Amino acid sequence: MNSTHIRILMILLVVIVVSIQSGCSLTHRGNQDRSNIVSNENGSGKTSNLIENPVADTKDTPSQEGNQADSIDNLEDEKQSTENNLKGKDKIVEEDTTTEIEKKEEKVVEPQEDSSENKSTKQDQSKKENKNAIHVISQPEAITVLVNKQNKLPDNYAPNDLVYPNVRFIFSGNPAKKKMRQEAARALEEMFAGAKMDGILLAGASGYRSQATQKILYNSYVKRDGKAAADRYSAYPGHSEHQTGLAMDISGINGKCAAMDCFGDSPEAKWLAKHSHEYGFIVRYPKGKEHITGYQYEPWHMRYVGTEIATEIFENDFTLEEYFNIAIPVSGKE
Repeated sequence: MNSTHIRILMILLVVIVVSIQSGCSLTHRGNQDRSNIVSNENGSGKTSNLIENPVADTKDTPSQEGNQADSIDNLEDEKQSTENNLKGKDKIVEEDTTTEIEKKEEKVVEPQEDSSENKSTKQDQSKKENKNAIHVISQPEAITVLVNKQNKLPDNYAPNDLVYPNVRFIFSGNPAKKKMRQEAARALEEMFAGAKMDGILLAGASGYRSQATQKILYNSYVKRDGKAAADRYSAYPGHSEHQTGLAMDISGINGKCAAMDCFGDSPEAKWLAKHSHEYGFIVRYPKGKEHITGYQYEPWHMRYVGTEIATEIFENDFTLEEYFNIAIPVSGKE
């Protein structure tokens, strides 16, 4: 064996040794990568490092890069699995939340039913309260105006067409209480003339009355008889029909029983009850209707409403409240 052969053998030995060392290094690194992957599956700290620095060892061999790629794929699979699990949990939470909302909505329905009943009760209470409420009349000049304990004329209202009817009165002079509104005054003249033809002589006792005058009268009655008694026969100021100019208290020409209960048995009262509607008048506060009108029987108190309405009221034995389908409770005194 010459020197040339020896050198070739030595070179081959060196190559073999180097190859063996390289193979061992690659095997060690592969084992280390697999160990890292297993550790990442069992813990989150190293996984975060690999995700944050996926190319930390850029000097690794192709085999190492392949192992790192596999590791990242595994991490992506694990991440996707985690996201799917979270989505599943979110869906469960969403379903639970929906169920809770539906339960709450079901719970809300029950109080609504109760609130309807409560609303109905409140409406009934409101109706009772409104029944006793005081309303200011918006059209006091209307011939059919309804004035009573619940319906009040505007403060100090006075008709602008008051005149003196050409009829007999039980007193002399020309005080304001002789006046009536023009249409009512003409009808009163016709009624007195019609009664005279039947042998009945009528006389006026009290017509228009201002709110100030009514206040004086009402207060005097309250002082004399007490409020409860006065409210049965006298109107609170602003609630008197006399203030409308459409009412007249009527008596016989001798003035006997004028504005008194005994007038009801007189021929004059009986004629008025039977014929006044023919001239557009009604007995405003008839007997047995106090619970509706709020006032005791007054056969002398005539109210002008026009012949059409007066006839209907007479034929049906109505009060003016009943004609308008409004009942006035006695307890609703002002």
